Amino acid sequence: MWSGRFREPLDAEFEAWQRSIVFDWQLLDQEVAASKAHASALCAARILTTAETAELREALDSIAAEHASDAGKALVRDDPAAEDIHHFVELRLVERLGSLGLKLHTGRSRNEQIATDLRLYIRGQIERVIDGLAAWASGLVDQARKAGDAVMPSYTHLQRAEPVLMAHWLLAYVEMILRDADRLRDCSARLNYCPLGSGAVAGATLALDRTIAARELGFAAPTPNSMDATSDRDFILEYLQALTFVGLHLSRFAEEITLFATAEYGFVLLPEAFSTGSSAMPQKKNPDLTELIRAKVGRIHGAAQAVAMQLKGLPLAYNKDMQETQEPAFAVGFVPQMLELVARFTAALQFHHDAMRQAAQTGYLNAMAAATYLVHKGVPFRTAHEKVGNAVRFALEKGVELDDLSLAELRQFGEEFGEDFYVAITLEATLDCHEVIGGTARARVRQALESASEKVGALRRSSAREAVHAGA
Repeated sequence: MWSGRFREPLDAEFEAWQRSIVFDWQLLDQEVAASKAHASALCAARILTTAETAELREALDSIAAEHASDAGKALVRDDPAAEDIHHFVELRLVERLGSLGLKLHTGRSRNEQIATDLRLYIRGQIERVIDGLAAWASGLVDQARKAGDAVMPSYTHLQRAEPVLMAHWLLAYVEMILRDADRLRDCSARLNYCPLGSGAVAGATLALDRTIAARELGFAAPTPNSMDATSDRDFILEYLQALTFVGLHLSRFAEEITLFATAEYGFVLLPEAFSTGSSAMPQKKNPDLTELIRAKVGRIHGAAQAVAMQLKGLPLAYNKDMQETQEPAFAVGFVPQMLELVARFTAALQFHHDAMRQAAQTGYLNAMAAATYLVHKGVPFRTAHEKVGNAVRFALEKGVELDDLSLAELRQFGEEFGEDFYVAITLEATLDCHEVIGGTARARVRQALESASEKVGALRRSSAREAVHAGA
């Protein structure tokens, strides 16, 4: 591609070492789409005739179709002559069309080509990830609806804290997912500008109408600065950082399910379709899916860190270092499938409601409600906290729960305790005293469930529209 300037051939080992076709073969569809759009711009500039443009576009489509299968993709990856995906497509075009294939590179540089291909790739991956998030959120909402008024203990410091509705716990993850989707949509909006026409660094040397390619590829507009366009990889880093949040939230869910499925908790029955056994211990059912999810967040975070380090000291504009940002972007390609799996896994989970309810009724989880009872009697909260703490210590020594103490025993710690105390610390009252927006009171959770259902439905509809748009 640059032989006119050089007298000596490349060192054979260096030539093989610096080739990117071994990973950027994954951009074939994006390279074809961007090349077709560039052909349209060249046609409008009268560099290509209408017939030449049609011939090029048809040949580009045939290259993509020929290599759509796994075997075809392997041929791209293992091509001995191509340095990168741009070179591969050009070689195939020349095979089919002769010198017309060479004409397509008029007015463009590989620097703008790779910047465009990567934006198209990341935009498509974001759509797939959001689709997976929507499916997982839908599974959580369905489980929350099935749970009804089922109760479980909540935890702080991994110690039982207060009773909550199981639906309240599940909806906490829905909130995380909705934030994740928002971050990804923000990233998609910021990257959705077309570098084609930016040239190698200073802009195309032909008077190309850059809006033609931008419009054909579904971008909002052309990029406003050629130097930034060819050297920007912020969108890869932002995407990977957004995925880090997705991974963190998946990992937190996976950790809780892994714990809750142990005999020590006994809250969850793992679905056999997503579990494995032991080659040595016949009784085992292991949570391999949740354990692998928990581990894979490290790969996502590592990819983000790698790109940050690759970009941190680069001068403007394009530098070969940027080639190294591609592999981290491809390395997280497992995330959409992981989300699809966790969505099906979530739908298949079975919960032991009796065990969860029992756990929510033992261990003085109604102590906060007891202190609140005293507050309603006019006792300052700090004083109420101390009085109930003394009552809990007394109950611990007796080996009973708070509601097992007699009124006379309670009044050792405060004359404010009355017969109505026992009603105030029932499981239902303990839940319903959290009557605030975002609280676990039963009426509030029912409202939250309907709201979450609407938001998740909107997310799924939005994801479907984006998929149709991408297909078009």
